[in-house]
Amino acid sequence: MHGNQLCQAIIIAGSVLMVYDIHRYVGYARGLLHRDGWERERQVLVVPIVLLVCFLAGYLFEGLMGSPTLTVACILAGGSIFVTCMILFLEHVTRRIGETERLAAELAAAEESSRAKSSFLSTMSHEIRTPLNAVIGLNDLSLKDPDLTPAMRDRLQKIDGSARHLLSLINDVLDMSRIESGQMSLSVAPFSLEEVQDHVCSVIGSQCATKGLEYRCAVIGQPDARYLGDATKLSQVLINILGNSVKFTEAPGTISTTVEQVGATQDARTLRFTLSDTGIGMDESYIPRLFGAFTQEDATKTSQYGGSGLGMAITKRIVEMMDGSIDVRSTKGVGTTITVVVQLGACEEAGPMTACCESGEDAAREAHDEAEAVVREEVSLTGLHVLVAEDVDVNAEILAAVLDMEGISCERAINGQEAVDRFAASEPGRFDAVLMDVRMPVMDGLAATR
Repeated sequence: MHGNQLCQAIIIAGSVLMVYDIHRYVGYARGLLHRDGWERERQVLVVPIVLLVCFLAGYLFEGLMGSPTLTVACILAGGSIFVTCMILFLEHVTRRIGETERLAAELAAAEESSRAKSSFLSTMSHEIRTPLNAVIGLNDLSLKDPDLTPAMRDRLQKIDGSARHLLSLINDVLDMSRIESGQMSLSVAPFSLEEVQDHVCSVIGSQCATKGLEYRCAVIGQPDARYLGDATKLSQVLINILGNSVKFTEAPGTISTTVEQVGATQDARTLRFTLSDTGIGMDESYIPRLFGAFTQEDATKTSQYGGSGLGMAITKRIVEMMDGSIDVRSTKGVGTTITVVVQLGACEEAGPMTACCESGEDAAREAHDEAEAVVREEVSLTGLHVLVAEDVDVNAEILAAVLDMEGISCERAINGQEAVDRFAASEPGRFDAVLMDVRMPVMDGLAATR
């Protein structure tokens, strides 16, 4: 008696569980029917429903019409539990698939947004820099006026400094945008380490001399004279870091640079640059955030020191593109030492480096003296005739004024197509040169040049 009651209880519980399974599976199937990309799966969704209904009919028949044994009841209950587990597993898998699809859609949207941002910045770079270059150009023309009063000349020089600073901020934003969008790449060409060092010494040495700081530059050991890599980007890294050192160091202070070749294989060389200053330093807690975009340890000093907050972020990305690393050690009120390690290619014609500037101030002075000592042959440009392709009126006006100062006459075309037509229609020798803008309506400068 008790065995029959237990069998009946198990069959009733199994029947209820099977009804629940059918309900869950129908909901699961409906979810799949509304999803894209599951056309093949839809064709077999009805098969499990038929099996589940048959399973439920077997329960009801056994419970109402048959004489179930405990063994049969347990087998039916076990089957129901297994089916329940499988449906729960399928629902879990479906949720995970849905989450993956959602994340993929968000990633695609983010990438599209990034591409749109990059396209926007690329377009805006031209739109912003065009009037800014006009400001700088007109300001330069105004500074050439010999009748300027000292006060007016001082104001124009301040306008020039502010405009060039704004242009550098715009360039930083564009560099960061190119890096984030993967559009920035490194060139691979032979370059002289000595020339890179001399350029950095000249730029930073001049800044140090203006601020009353001492600049030291030295080479440890005998690195190769030439390497394969991107000399411009390497110079940018060093100048970004040392420019910050100059910015955050007050006189009397010292900025120093050392370079050492610390590794060599058949095809590669490892260089280590150690850049130190005796400036204001940083808290250790800030160092991990140093290379973040738009960061500065003390935001209240932004107006004092200036900057976009992108220089170090750009620097780190470039170093990483060179398969290198940056290590920062700093003490508040004592100074900062930044070690940059980069991987460069070995240059076949490289020998040992033989010279390096010992003082940035001396290097800047020597460069100035050399420039003063260069005797150039006087070449008159008077009478030359130039075709100018420029779509922006104010830029064309500035260019015409600059050319006129040298006695050069010009004709203007407002787009590439007009420049091509004017040149094609001109008699041979009419134009001594063509000055071609790149971005213009109708036909751009590259197509027009071709």
